[in-house]
Amino acid sequence: MNAPLADGHLYAIAAMALVTVLLRVGGYWIIGRFALTQRLRRGLEALPVAIFAASIAPLALKGGPAGWIAAPAVAAVMFLTGKEVLALAAGIVVATFVRGVGF
Repeated sequence: MNAPLADGHLYAIAAMALVTVLLRVGGYWIIGRFALTQRLRRGLEALPVAIFAASIAPLALKGGPAGWIAAPAVAAVMFLTGKEVLALAAGIVVATFVRGVGF
């Protein structure tokens, strides 16, 4: 039996980590080429919430009753805390609970 990280799995993980680092560094390098105007600053500040909403909305719509009930919980936690990971965790907990009770 093969080890869990044998046969190139470790190389794949290392390559993904390298690409992630390059994308982050590249993003900082590119944004450093622009004047940071108030309009650009507002756009960059809105970006995490927009990406989060674009990721969660399709899941909520396809999720049936559990997704429909979890979506407002996600929105409420996001609004109250501003923490994307905490909001995602709240949505997972609510959806799991709703599915657990039979919806």
